[in-house]
Amino acid sequence: MDLTIYAVPFFVFAMLVELAYGFYHGRNTYRLNDSVSSLFLGVLSQARRLVTLGIGGYVYYLVTQYFSLPLLDSGSVWTWLLAFVLYDFCYYWLHRLGHERTLLWAAHVAHHQSEEYNLTTALRQTSTGFLLGWIFYIPLFLVGVPAEVFVTVASLNLLYQFWVHTEHIPKLGWYEWIFVTPSNHRVHHAQNDLYMDRNYGGVFILWDRLFGTFQEELDSEPVVFGIRGPLHSFNPVHALTHVYVDMFKDSWRAADWRDKLRVWIARTGWQPEDVARRYPRHKNDLASFVKYDPGVPAAVSWYAFFQLIAVIACLDWLLKSSPGYAAGVAGWAALLATTMTTTFWLEARAATSVMRWEQLRLLCLAALLAAAAAAGSGGLLVFLGLGYLVLNTWFLWLLGRHADGTAMAGPASLSS
Repeated sequence: MDLTIYAVPFFVFAMLVELAYGFYHGRNTYRLNDSVSSLFLGVLSQARRLVTLGIGGYVYYLVTQYFSLPLLDSGSVWTWLLAFVLYDFCYYWLHRLGHERTLLWAAHVAHHQSEEYNLTTALRQTSTGFLLGWIFYIPLFLVGVPAEVFVTVASLNLLYQFWVHTEHIPKLGWYEWIFVTPSNHRVHHAQNDLYMDRNYGGVFILWDRLFGTFQEELDSEPVVFGIRGPLHSFNPVHALTHVYVDMFKDSWRAADWRDKLRVWIARTGWQPEDVARRYPRHKNDLASFVKYDPGVPAAVSWYAFFQLIAVIACLDWLLKSSPGYAAGVAGWAALLATTMTTTFWLEARAATSVMRWEQLRLLCLAALLAAAAAAGSGGLLVFLGLGYLVLNTWFLWLLGRHADGTAMAGPASLSS
């Protein structure tokens, strides 16, 4: 059973509590633009199942049918304990290699791009991890872990990791020695030299202590969150693909055919020597590090919040209604387009340019609604979609009043 679906109300409640706690204590860790960007990536991560095929699931089926030991008893507590611990062990190696090899880092990097650290960061997930991540969990099926047990312990592992994404919980004494905590996971999200590529465990920090990848959070070294190669964008497509694009460019530009191939299996950060000379990658100087935080009017902040609610509601409907594949692809495309154009506003791009993208998006959405109405399906959906179009048009009218034809400036923080 996938328990994450039932945890959504808890996620929302916990984020609101963290936000209120931060304001009350004068230490707010939220920015609206950053949090919206993280939650957009979380929405797209869940929407990915509408368009991708279950390659990993089919491989697991073949392993279980032809190669595994006899299935373990799903009614035994020992089966659950074995599966829970073994899953976290496999997760450690997936997570570790996800930082140490560029191809796997490309799928994981989105989770680390936020320059803030709060519970929305926990939901900032990749949409491309399904490509190779499933390989690391084959051992569970080889030893006979039933599929239903695997799905449940996987969701429990993910749920545990939610609460450790906060700055407000200090070190927890003896608990730090055995389990992943907010303190040792803050280290994992740091871009400080001392902290980079450390603390990979999902539930148990024991793996890091055992394999030499543990680093304690030090008072003398405050954590700077984010990635060393600055993204400077809230665009979800850029966030999900920029490392893949860099790999392709490096492979294309390399003169030696061996370097062209090595790019795809090399350690993270490696570039062919000739490429590095001509196209060096800029890294953050932490001594002068400034968070990416374009200023925008309050109207943009309200618009972004409106779109966040809209895409979450749309995702919920899509996942619960189980539409056909074509409708699922159309829904995914609508979510992607909406998150992209909204982040264009948050990046303070030229208003006239963003307006053209918005008009194209709304025209395509209107065409989809017209097609659904003509087919006689989704009456309530068409009605709600029309309501969304009206509200969206009204918001764009407000944004147009604030636009100066070039760019927009003003506060974007949750504290503004």
